[in-house]
Amino acid sequence: MDLPYGVTVSEVMEKRDKLASGLRRPLGCVWPEVVPEEHTGRMLLWVGDQDMSKAKKPAWPLAKSGQADLFKPTAFATDQRGRWSALTLMFVSVVIGSIPRMGKTFLLRLLALIAALDPRSALYLFDLKGTGDLSPLECVAHRYRAGEEDDDITYGLAAMRELKDELRRRAKVIRELPKDICPENKVTPALASNKSLGLHPIVIAVDECQVWFEHPKHGEEFEAICTDLVKRGPALGMVLIVATQRPDAKSLPTGISANAVIRLCLKVMGHTENDMVLGTSAHKNGIRATMFSFSDKGICYFSGEGDNPKIVRSVGIDAPAAEKIALRARAMRQQAGTLSGHALGEAFTAETGPAYDLLGDIVAVVHEPKCWNETVVARLAELRPQTYGPWMELEGDARAAQLTTALKPYGIKTGQVWGTPAEGGKGGNRRGITRDDITTAITERDGKKGFRSGS
Repeated sequence: MDLPYGVTVSEVMEKRDKLASGLRRPLGCVWPEVVPEEHTGRMLLWVGDQDMSKAKKPAWPLAKSGQADLFKPTAFATDQRGRWSALTLMFVSVVIGSIPRMGKTFLLRLLALIAALDPRSALYLFDLKGTGDLSPLECVAHRYRAGEEDDDITYGLAAMRELKDELRRRAKVIRELPKDICPENKVTPALASNKSLGLHPIVIAVDECQVWFEHPKHGEEFEAICTDLVKRGPALGMVLIVATQRPDAKSLPTGISANAVIRLCLKVMGHTENDMVLGTSAHKNGIRATMFSFSDKGICYFSGEGDNPKIVRSVGIDAPAAEKIALRARAMRQQAGTLSGHALGEAFTAETGPAYDLLGDIVAVVHEPKCWNETVVARLAELRPQTYGPWMELEGDARAAQLTTALKPYGIKTGQVWGTPAEGGKGGNRRGITRDDITTAITERDGKKGFRSGS
């Protein structure tokens, strides 16, 4: 509709409660919006028969079954009319902002669950609020930490430095790939699925990111690394998701907010916070998360997917439901051989760096039912040269014996298995491993750590 001359959509949005009163509808049923690329007096008005915050939502397609593909759109919210809205996590960075108690952490956890349901991805999860809201995903996380004490900050800094090094490594790998394999100099689904390249998606989720950026000692380093990830990470398969309840220049540095593609803004109190999340002049142009009421939990402006920002209500997954989904994601990863890091019980500190898990690494490089020891060692050395490279310097028999000795503490025995040389030639029996023995040992160990393998 066209408003009276001199009246703008922004003015109506600021008085949404009066509009609802005039229409005799609950506030959550009345949603005025700007019409992009039209004059400022043309308004799109949706009046629903149910309050958006209370209306029954359709079941989330991934709640009970299925897996995600981070390269494709995944449903995560519904609009005012109950239609699904989808988000593609690859090649973007994400900023989530709101005042407390509006559903910010639920939304962050939902995006992390989507990432977990793509078994190729590695998750770095940091709950700086320290309440354990991301703990349902601990069983699939490559790195995980909850808290804001000194040791938590040290852990997070070590993990981000690890990611900084990984960013450089990936840039070098992509730069050296043939143009017919990587024509656009960015990660593709095929490259992400090729385990030998190590270009799988990495998703970093940070709740209450202001704790890092405002840290008196390490704040500048956290900001520098995160800004680099926002700018260069998406093309290299690295996705940064940050959430904060104080979206200002100090809590959410402009180098990050200005370069994030996906913006999700739940209720905020002022135009400054609104524009920090949704972009410069968003409030002036009528994209106003200030109009949401305190009962509009989970409702946000969604910008970055499609031409224009839109109002959506995110899927509400509580902690017990999140745990079931995460355990299903863990089972997928066990089958695909992509469990790693914290989820496998790997120790990680700033002093020692990652203490790599032998069983997890073997599962990652061995996909056939049985494999010669010497072949396993060669693949391990390719995966982690610094850790397993010295094993490759041994003679053939000694190399095979090294793996046998390393597996003894886990109760795994090696024996004669049939195989053929990687370079071709006649097959034969040599000392080797059975992959099922490795996966069984991992399952038993995980059970002792309290991680259940089924959903």
